Amino acid sequence: MTAASLFAAGEGVSEEQLARVFLAIAIVIAVARLMGALARRVRQPPVVGEIIGGILLGPTLLGLFPGELDELFFPLDIRGYLTVIANLGLVIFMFIVGLELDASLIKGKERTAGVISLSSITLPLALGSLLAVYLHQSHGVVDGEEVKLLPFALFIGAAMSITAFPVLARIMIDRGMYRTQIGALTLASAAVDDVLAWALLAIVLAVVESGTFLTWQFPQIIGLSIVFATVMALIVRPLLTQLVPAFRRAGRLTPNLAAVVIGGFLLASFVTSEIGIHHILGAFTFGAMMPRREAHALNLQILEHLEQVTVVLLLPVFFVTTGLAVDIGALRAGDLGVLLMILFTACAGKFIGATVAARSQGVRPWRKAAAIGSLMNTRGLTELIILSIGREVGVLDDRLFTMLVVMAVVTTVLTEPALRVFYPDRMLARDVAEAQKLSLGLPDAYRVFVAVDDPERAEQAVELAGDIVGVQRPAEVVLSRLVELGRTPELGGTSARLADITASMDAMAVLERQVTTSGVGARVLTRFSSEPTRDLLGQAAAHDVDVVLLGDDDGVDAAAAADELDRIVVVHRTTVPRAGDAPPTPSVTLVASDDDDGIAALELAVRIARARSAPLHIVVEGSRARRWTSAVGRLARLGVAAHIETSDSTERAAGGVSAPRDLVVVACRRTIDLASSSATLRVHSPPDMGRTVDDVLDALDDIETGDATTTADTTADDPTDRPTTTETPTVDA
Repeated sequence: MTAASLFAAGEGVSEEQLARVFLAIAIVIAVARLMGALARRVRQPPVVGEIIGGILLGPTLLGLFPGELDELFFPLDIRGYLTVIANLGLVIFMFIVGLELDASLIKGKERTAGVISLSSITLPLALGSLLAVYLHQSHGVVDGEEVKLLPFALFIGAAMSITAFPVLARIMIDRGMYRTQIGALTLASAAVDDVLAWALLAIVLAVVESGTFLTWQFPQIIGLSIVFATVMALIVRPLLTQLVPAFRRAGRLTPNLAAVVIGGFLLASFVTSEIGIHHILGAFTFGAMMPRREAHALNLQILEHLEQVTVVLLLPVFFVTTGLAVDIGALRAGDLGVLLMILFTACAGKFIGATVAARSQGVRPWRKAAAIGSLMNTRGLTELIILSIGREVGVLDDRLFTMLVVMAVVTTVLTEPALRVFYPDRMLARDVAEAQKLSLGLPDAYRVFVAVDDPERAEQAVELAGDIVGVQRPAEVVLSRLVELGRTPELGGTSARLADITASMDAMAVLERQVTTSGVGARVLTRFSSEPTRDLLGQAAAHDVDVVLLGDDDGVDAAAAADELDRIVVVHRTTVPRAGDAPPTPSVTLVASDDDDGIAALELAVRIARARSAPLHIVVEGSRARRWTSAVGRLARLGVAAHIETSDSTERAAGGVSAPRDLVVVACRRTIDLASSSATLRVHSPPDMGRTVDDVLDALDDIETGDATTTADTTADDPTDRPTTTETPTVDA
């Protein structure tokens, strides 16, 4: 007799049943791997494909074929064994979720993450509970037993409130978002959400178990849960810290250490099951109690030992046991409307709750706040676990369970495309670069880069750079002078070129003092260049500037430069006044538009008007005047006297400016009569900035006006001590 036969005989399981279980598991693993790979190819987390694969192995797809293939491959007499395997997978998975719950994610972001998390739970909880009042009329009876409205409503609300932290984290890792401030804030919010969601589930299950808040069972369950959490925090957690020195002595995760961990979370699962909440909550709590201090290597080896068998074997079995209870084909015609209501409630509640809260906490622009809302809408595996519990405890009937599973899949699938709409790759790359700059310890300052062609005629450009900086601190103006290096004679010529660069440095020192006397830091770059355009853009990129100020005769394609640098590029042109022309009234004129260039032009115009205490004239087409009117009041609070001007039809067609102006700021796609202004700034913005008028005014309102941080030492007498960064001149022979 084989070992399998002996086991089967002892447990009352036939050899055929064992063989069927093994076959079912092999099918599940193969389908899960295939669907996970397909999901990855369409930029979805693999778990989404595995969930869909589990659903397809049920009556939704296999049940449509002749011979009831779902029951052939997964007969009723083995489903109980599959359920045990699936629950073991859930327990290990929840332990891993708790183990990876890192409190350091929240450090420094407690208030913001807490507000976002609470809002993203409260709103969908309320909306879901209201929807449940309607759903209870047709889904309030499960297996012939009436489900009370209170536990039903709380459970539906809780199901709408879930965020799948592991799936969210995977999406962020795949896109590299975890390195950005938005990514860190989203992870912190999701971590808080995770803790609150499981605590909420414990309360909901206590209500389901007792039927109401008013029976003695509810306070008993809550009281025992508090005792359990207290014992875990005060007794178990300190004991678990002893795993770290034991691991160090052994140099690896020994079988004894693994036994302590595995036995510990299984025992914790047993306790929470006996309390009347759910066994997965015990495993989650035990994982959260695992040591973190100096325990990275230990926890990493635990994950490596548990993740493979869980991801490859146990969780796919859970997906198929869930899929066997999902029958989309059994939904009635009227269920489509209910499904749409569920989808709308789930998406709107989570998205609006998180997005509005993020905006209220200063996340700008709104597209980044919407990215947080999109990520918090991820449900995935965590939602499936909650729904399976609801079906297990008799709160959800099969039809409602099916619709909620569809909701979980759809909301998770929508996360990735929604994220790319609200937080496109270009914006993400910009934020990743900023995060890398901060991680390298580079000073975080607002920088304006000025390309100086002729130092003798650059005073106005330098003055403009200082005005663009305005009151913002810390700030820096980078002055770059490239001396074009032509062909060097074979004999001689080197001394003359070095004299050129020395003269250039002296002239640049005058411009440097012009900047530093206003309390702004200055950095001077002077060098030879055989390819000035390439080197100019390279310098701007290396110094991580915010605005590049070019002359109109610098020979640089400003639009291409803005696209390459992913920064605002401005072309400055000064008009020589004609004889007899009256001097223009000191003012700043903005030729307004609503595209990215126009929004960037607005920011610069407001900065300059604010610095010069000059009035701001906003010239708009008559049809667009109303949308700009609301900005006038906000500009007044910024100390800028602004008013709207509408051009007549002739001037509007040309984008003209009707009267002589001091300084005109215009988006690159608009045309103006250059003779009507003494100076013009033509603004080129990188695409996909995603900012609005309100975003710009909010940002300007938030500018810190503290002491300037400068890099200049204006007291230095020795030219070698000046804060002038001069790249070593090189001459090609």
